[in-house]
Amino acid sequence: MSFLTNDANLFVIELTYKVALNAVEPHLAAHRAFLDVHYQAGHFLASGAKVPRDGGIILATAASKADVHEMITQDPFHQHDLAHYTITEFVPSKSADCLK
Repeated sequence: MSFLTNDANLFVIELTYKVALNAVEPHLAAHRAFLDVHYQAGHFLASGAKVPRDGGIILATAASKADVHEMITQDPFHQHDLAHYTITEFVPSKSADCLK
C-alpha cells in the first residue's frame, strides 16, 4: 500500500472515555494539538469522535505497537486518565483505489 512505508503497520486506536463528556471537553484543544503533531509527522491517517460520543477512533501507522503506546502517552486524555485505549494492529489485504 503506497500510504505505508515498508517498515510501517496499521493500527486502529479506540478511545473510550472513563469520565463524563463535560470532564473531557476542557482537554479537547490540547488533545487536538496532540493529534496535529502526529498528523504532521505522518503517524495519523484519520481520526474522529465515535457515535455516540463516548470516545474516538484514530487510524495510525507506526513501526510497532510499542511505538503506538509511546504516542498515546503524549495524549492529554491519557495524561489526565480520561480515556481507556484499545490498540488493534491489522494488515490490510484489500483497499480502495484511492489508497493504493
